[in-house]
Amino acid sequence: MFGAREAAWPLIRRDLGLSYVQIGVLLTVPNLVGSVLEPWLAVWGDTGHRRRIVLCGGLAFVAALAGFALAGSYLGLLVAASLLAPASGAFVSLSQASLMDLEPSAHERNMARWAAAGSVGVVAGPLLVAGTIGLDLSWRVLMLGLAVGTIPFVALARRVRFPAGRDGLSFPQLLRGAVAALRRPAVLRWLAILQLTDLMGDVLFGFLALYFVDVVRVNPIHAGLAVFASGGAGLVGDLLLVRLLAHVDGLRYLRWSALTALLVFPAFLLVDGFWPKLVLVAALGLIRAGWYAIPKGRLYTELAGLSGTAIALADLSDLVGRLAPVGIGVIAQRFGLGTAMWALMIAPAALLLGLPRRGSPSSLGALPACSQPGMLD
Repeated sequence: MFGAREAAWPLIRRDLGLSYVQIGVLLTVPNLVGSVLEPWLAVWGDTGHRRRIVLCGGLAFVAALAGFALAGSYLGLLVAASLLAPASGAFVSLSQASLMDLEPSAHERNMARWAAAGSVGVVAGPLLVAGTIGLDLSWRVLMLGLAVGTIPFVALARRVRFPAGRDGLSFPQLLRGAVAALRRPAVLRWLAILQLTDLMGDVLFGFLALYFVDVVRVNPIHAGLAVFASGGAGLVGDLLLVRLLAHVDGLRYLRWSALTALLVFPAFLLVDGFWPKLVLVAALGLIRAGWYAIPKGRLYTELAGLSGTAIALADLSDLVGRLAPVGIGVIAQRFGLGTAMWALMIAPAALLLGLPRRGSPSSLGALPACSQPGMLD
């Protein structure tokens, strides 16, 4: 769904006559809604109700996708997208947390596996858009098909055994533990890195098709190819990262990839021509593999045993990070999208400045969650 929607933005914009600012709002407001609602659901997921939350989230995900497909106006699109964000949090994010609970000693590698699985969908999405255009069908047909295609996964989720939750801990106790975790510098570090690196992740990906249509001056099919190239290279990078993390320290890898991105991204913005930009955007997709998986894995390790709480804190930090698309949209409306894209250079710079000097998690992160000072008093 995500890969298809981002590749389809030029088609959606043309159909509904959207401006850059409106698209920025569509990429921001639903995520802000999710950031308000998802933390409550995520902390609740550390109790014994995770299975029920995931299933209800799946049903809401189907309904939101159908509403997105059938929306006849900008407001209808905004409402559907605003339901889709928290539904995704309940259905997808808590599934991620459950995966982390299966193997607490391998958070980074399992997050790399998770990212690789997600990259498959990101790559498949633009291909679906290209096929939809080739068959002379509307983007609405594609989104409705994705809604129907989600139903079997909701049914399959009914058979999954989810963690039973933390014995003896009430919802208010878990909330107090989440607030206490925000006072820990290591937790704040990984939350900040996750938000800033996302500028060259979801934010770049969200504007990529529009950049190729409006700045590079290619048609929507070629723009979809650029999205596919970025996602495809990201998939290759994620698959390689799973093996790489067995031999290389994740923090060392992040430093070298950030340095490389500081060279490749300006080259991407400055070079002329579709094909050189296509090669460079694919290189960026390969380089930034791990920018989500490794920091998120480190966050789970810092909050060992409280995976739902880790999701909740990440969602709370998104309240700030998810304002970025509106900021990019406002800059693009005033100065052009080509100029606005330079703001994304913040991501690799922040990664270099924010990474800790030592490769090991903090001593607190290695302790069982219930023994961490101040967590569940």
